[in-house]
Amino acid sequence: MLEGLYAAASGMEAQQAQFDSVSNDLANVDTPGYQSQILGFHDLLYSNGGYAGNVPTGAGTAAHVVGRSQEQGAIQQTGRPLDVAVQGPGYIEVRRPDGTIGLTRNGVLEMNAQGQLTNQQGMLLQPPVTIPHGVQPSQVSIAANGAVSANGRQIGRIALVNVPSPDNLTPVGDSMFTANAASGAIRPAVGATLQQGALEGSNVDMAQAMSKLVTAQRTYAMASSAIQDQDQMLQIANEIKP
Repeated sequence: MLEGLYAAASGMEAQQAQFDSVSNDLANVDTPGYQSQILGFHDLLYSNGGYAGNVPTGAGTAAHVVGRSQEQGAIQQTGRPLDVAVQGPGYIEVRRPDGTIGLTRNGVLEMNAQGQLTNQQGMLLQPPVTIPHGVQPSQVSIAANGAVSANGRQIGRIALVNVPSPDNLTPVGDSMFTANAASGAIRPAVGATLQQGALEGSNVDMAQAMSKLVTAQRTYAMASSAIQDQDQMLQIANEIKP
């Protein structure tokens, strides 16, 4: 009988993970370049015997992160000359405070006191791009291939990169990822371009997210009810005198 309790509890835990994932997606629906999370579910260990005799008895289910949606988000015009929307499979490289390389599709760029282009958190683009002194953002032109020009002269390039397996990138917050052994090494992106004065919106599908949220809540409630039923059955069993 305890097997039923464990199976129902694992189901509640899996649905809580789904609920947390969808809630995070909805919280970032307005975050530029945000990629929605994809969760998968799998059965836990099966065993023979127990109350089911020779029939395999499952121990419940568990949730795990499969990856991030690679669908293109809607392009939103902003009119800011330093905003860039990534179109196609690729990421912008930045240097994180710990010295590692971060990958992001959030194209909100800024210029620091030294004229260097950074992301919103002040992390420098890699390779660095420096705007000459006296040049205003309105005088900066960013081509589809990432070439940055000021007053008709090229001064740098915003590199677009990718990895062999983007689903396995490590999320580090603020719509940023780092490469690892599972994702593969960073390499130049193929088929990716930039659009100046625009941003890629979040690719969260609101209707789909709300549907998943309702399903997770109902499934969680059903698993909770199953635990209550199992608890009542145990109480009855304990009250039966031998």
